[in-house]
Amino acid sequence: MTAPIATQVRRARSNFYVAMRLMPRERRAAMFAVYALARTLDDITDAPGDVDGKRQALGSWRAEIDAIYAGRPSTEIGRALVPVVARFDLPRAEFLELLYGLEMDLTTSMRAPGISTLALYCRRVAGSIGLITLRIFEADDPPARAFALALGHAMQLTNILRDIAEDADRNRLYLPREILDGAGIAERHPARVLAHPDFPKVRAAFCAHVRRAFDAAEASLAACPNRRGLWPGLVMMAVYRRLFDQLDRPSHVGCAPGRIGLFTQLWIALRTAWSVRWASSTS
Repeated sequence: MTAPIATQVRRARSNFYVAMRLMPRERRAAMFAVYALARTLDDITDAPGDVDGKRQALGSWRAEIDAIYAGRPSTEIGRALVPVVARFDLPRAEFLELLYGLEMDLTTSMRAPGISTLALYCRRVAGSIGLITLRIFEADDPPARAFALALGHAMQLTNILRDIAEDADRNRLYLPREILDGAGIAERHPARVLAHPDFPKVRAAFCAHVRRAFDAAEASLAACPNRRGLWPGLVMMAVYRRLFDQLDRPSHVGCAPGRIGLFTQLWIALRTAWSVRWASSTS
């Protein structure tokens, strides 16, 4: 792993950082490379600029993914991914799914989408990364894949809850139209939805939606025989559940972006490791 990529991951202050950092060196380097790619692609859609320019930039990365699998990348991230793709047999289709999901951000379909459209978006931008990382964990089996998709869904919904105000500033509104309609809000303009007197009802209903998604992830985990192999994913789930619990409070009215501190992440990681090892020793 090159120093600039490792530095990029560290400076991002990701809620995934400690889980990635505590992995064995080869897997950590692989996770850092995948994270750097995902972060770079996400930054393209979030940056100021015209939609056509962003589509062109994502298209360039689609060509770079082809080049990675052909062994001829032109970017630092691409060069870091070449051995990772080969070593862990990472699925090219899931990198393309990630791009398809990010391209959805460039359309009007993601302004108060239907619940099914939102689920597809989560599958693409988060589920894709979950399925890629399972290969790095070397825990890729049908129950683990079901868990990764369910957890990715819950985590992306948590991101949406965390970033409601920030997304509104970008003229985005990921809250499902069914929830808006249920609160009697016909408005679809992001800023006006957040200013609506019934917005607290929307937020409460969306929190319930996120809570059900975490419950579904827990149910999927129960069917996984190899929890020890899924340890990094369990840490990520615990970190994101803690983040959601902080957001799911009446006092959290600003919807400000939030992160779980590194020391808390480390404590969660150690607690999770102990729990997994204890469960393995008693099974």
